[in-house]
Amino acid sequence: MMMTWLLQVQDTLVRTTQAPAVPATVHLWDILRSGGPIMVPLALLFATALFFFFERNIAIRRAARLEDNFMPIIRDHIISGNIAAARAMARNTPNPVARVIDKGIQRVGKPIDAIERSMENVANIEMYNLERNLSVLSVISRAAPIFGFIGTLAGLMQLFFDINTTGEFVLNTIAGGLYVKLVTSITGLLIGLLSFLGHSYLQTQIDRTANKMEVAAADFLDILQEPTK
Repeated sequence: MMMTWLLQVQDTLVRTTQAPAVPATVHLWDILRSGGPIMVPLALLFATALFFFFERNIAIRRAARLEDNFMPIIRDHIISGNIAAARAMARNTPNPVARVIDKGIQRVGKPIDAIERSMENVANIEMYNLERNLSVLSVISRAAPIFGFIGTLAGLMQLFFDINTTGEFVLNTIAGGLYVKLVTSITGLLIGLLSFLGHSYLQTQIDRTANKMEVAAADFLDILQEPTK
């Protein structure tokens, strides 16, 4: 009896002192592939979101570039009565603010209300051009999580169908199946979050450009009411 007890204690000590098993390395690509066919539309949504984010970001950054001395030079030309020079400068400046000011210069001599309405119309067109395709990011931010949930639900249905068909109820198999099926939901949520953040960032940049147009238009109307030299 004593010898048997000692052997059991020794066996227990050996098992408790053994090094824990090192988990197998799981690569990101393998995790994404385990998501199944639904990962294909998710990948397309992600690629589309990236394309439109960078395309709009470049366009908005170009639209925001305006020399600090633009309005002072316009003011000097108008105050001195050199309308042609002011319009030439505005026309040769590839910027939404410059196009709004150019429309105002074209209407010089008409009532202030008419000039302001003309400039507002051009500003609305410029805002539409800046916001073009921005709604794609908003749609993707909502659609991607839905695609992810659909993938997870479809995977769960397949998992429970297999359990019902085979009658096998192994905890490891079920846990592994749930782990794989959650990949689509997590991926969809991440794509949706990134799209939402990208949309918010671009909208902030557009609002700044719109503010520049409003300030420039107000300055231009003030310039028209100053006495000419």
